Formats: sequence, C-alpha cells, structure tokens
Amino acid sequence: MDSIIYVGLDVHKATVSVAVAGGGRSGEIRQIGVFANRADVLTKMVARLVRPGLRLSFYEAAPCG
Repeated sequence: MDSIIYVGLDVHKATVSVAVAGGGRSGEIRQIGVFANRADVLTKMVARLVRPGLRLSFYEAAPCG
C-alpha cells in the first residue's frame, strides 16, 4: 500500500507557499518554503518530494476550502 503525503499550496501571483503533511491524524505537518510562482521552480520542488511507494496528493488553499 502506498503512503500518502498531502501537499498544501497557497498560490499567489508571485509566490507559492508549500506545506506537507503525512497521512493520518498523527502525520507531521511542516512548511517546505515559499517559492517563485514559476513552472520550472515548482517542478524542481515537486521532484524533491517524489519517492518510490509515496503518493503525493495536492491541495490548493482557497477561500471556500
């Protein structure tokens, strides 16, 4: 069974704030950083998170949840 890491994104015009949380209620939450809102920068950030047997689930913070 794959492990899930939830990736939260708070997207703005110039930057994207990124945090990750492990699966389950006791999963650790940590801020990864604030990155330039550019495809090449975000692609490198995602590549650093990818691991065999690990599933990434992305969520963009929005006013409606």
